[in-house]
Amino acid sequence: MGKLYDLHWQMPVDPAKLKKTAPFKVKSVEPVHLVSRARRRTALQRAHYNIFNLRSRDVYIDLLTDSGTGAMSQEQWAALMMGDEAYAGSVSFDLLRETVRDLFGFEHVLPAHQGRSAELVLMSHFVSKGKTVPGNLHFDTTSAHIFFQGGRIREFPQKRIFDLDDTSVFKGDIDLDRFSAYLAGHAGRVPLVIITATCNSGGGQPVSMANIREVGRLCRKYHIPLFVDSARIMENAYFIRTYEPGYSRRSIRSILRELYSHVTGMIMSAKKDGLVNIGGLIATNDGKLYDALKQYTILFDGFLTYGGLAGRDLAAVATGLREGADLDYLRFRVSQTAYLAARLHQQGIRVMLPPGGHAVYVDGLAFCPHLHWQQYPGQALTLALYLEGGVRACEIGTILRGRDPRTGRDRFNGLDLVRLAIPRRVYSFDQLDYVVSVLDRLHRKSERIRGVVITKEPKALRHFTARFALS
Repeated sequence: MGKLYDLHWQMPVDPAKLKKTAPFKVKSVEPVHLVSRARRRTALQRAHYNIFNLRSRDVYIDLLTDSGTGAMSQEQWAALMMGDEAYAGSVSFDLLRETVRDLFGFEHVLPAHQGRSAELVLMSHFVSKGKTVPGNLHFDTTSAHIFFQGGRIREFPQKRIFDLDDTSVFKGDIDLDRFSAYLAGHAGRVPLVIITATCNSGGGQPVSMANIREVGRLCRKYHIPLFVDSARIMENAYFIRTYEPGYSRRSIRSILRELYSHVTGMIMSAKKDGLVNIGGLIATNDGKLYDALKQYTILFDGFLTYGGLAGRDLAAVATGLREGADLDYLRFRVSQTAYLAARLHQQGIRVMLPPGGHAVYVDGLAFCPHLHWQQYPGQALTLALYLEGGVRACEIGTILRGRDPRTGRDRFNGLDLVRLAIPRRVYSFDQLDYVVSVLDRLHRKSERIRGVVITKEPKALRHFTARFALS
C-alpha cells in the first residue's frame, strides 16, 4: 500500500500537535458576520439551492474554493504598485518569465488570466473530435474544455484513491499498468496527457516523482506531449519532499525543477499556489509548440506579454510564486489541512485520508447514508452546512463531474465528496474549530438532511449555474 503519512498523519492523532505557528502576522482585517438562520434559509431559496449563487455578505466562513481567495503579502501589494502596464514588452512580464525560468526551468511562458484560459489555449491546439486525453482524474474545467473541442477523457487513477480510509501516500498517481496498456493500443488517438498535481477531483491527493517520471517515459516512447496541471504544485512538491525517499533535504525549487524535467510543459492557475487573486500561465521548453500556442493566446487573451492580465497582476504572480515555494509557509499551510481533517475524524466524520494540501474532503455518502447517490448527497450536505452555520463548501462529486456527453447520464465514480477548501493565509485555527463544531452538530442529526433534484442545468460545468430543489 506504500509508505504511510507517518509524519503528517498518525492514527490516532492529537490534533493539537498538528498546529503550527503562522510564519506571518496579520496586517489588515476584513470583518465577517454570521447572519441569522432565517436569513440563511432565505438566501438558499434565493440562490435556487446552488451554493455558488450565495452572496459573500451572507457567508460566515467561506470554504467554497482556495482559488483566488487567499491573502496577498506586503511584497505582492508593493509589486502591484510597480506594475508596468505596457501593452507589449512589459517589465512585469520579464519578471514573471525570470521567475518561471528559475523555479520551474521553462524558457517559454504565456500568461493567462486564469487556469481555464490556459486550458482553452492548450485544448484548442491539441484536441479535436475523436481524440482522447488521458490523466489521473481530470478536474471540471479540464474535462469541459476537452469535451468542448469534441474530445473525450480517459482516467487512470489508482484504485486506492476511492478508498477514503487508505492512508498510503501518493494516491493521486496514475495507474501505470492500465495507462501503459491503453497507450499500447490507442496512442494514435492521444494528442496529449495531463497529470493533475495535486489531484483535486480525488481529494487533493499528491502525485509522486516516481510516477511522473514513469508517465513521462511512456509519453516519450509514444511521442505524446505530457503536461502537468500545476495549480497546487507547490503543495505537491512539499509532499514529495516529506514522504518520497531521497528528497527530504532537497529544496522545493530543486524538486520542482526535477519534476518538470520529465514533462513537456505546465499549465497553471496561479490563483492557488501562486497566492494571487487572478492569473495563470502556460510554460514549456518546446519552441515549436510555443509558436503554435501563442497564436491562440493572442486570439483569446491578448498579447503575448500580458495574456489578459494587467502588468501589476503579472508582478503579483511572479512574487507570489516565490512565496508559495517557501518551506515554512508550506509547513503551516499543510498543518491547517491536517488539523481540520484530524478534528473531523476525531468526531467520527468520515473524510478522505490522508488529507491533501489544500482541502479536507468529507464523504457525503457516509454523512448522509439515507440518501441515494442520485439524490446528490454531497450537494445536499453543502446546503445543510450553510444553513446550520453559515459555512460555504463545495460539492466534488456527481454534480461537478457532469453528464457523459455520449449517454447523457450522470458520471458517478463512487465518490460524492464535500470539499472544505482552506484559503491561503486567511483563517485561524479557531475558525477551523468553528467549522468542526458546525459539522459535528449536523452529523448528530444528519438523517434530517434532504436530498436534492436538479430543476435546470446547462450543458457544461453545471455545478456553477444549475438550479436545484429539495426532494
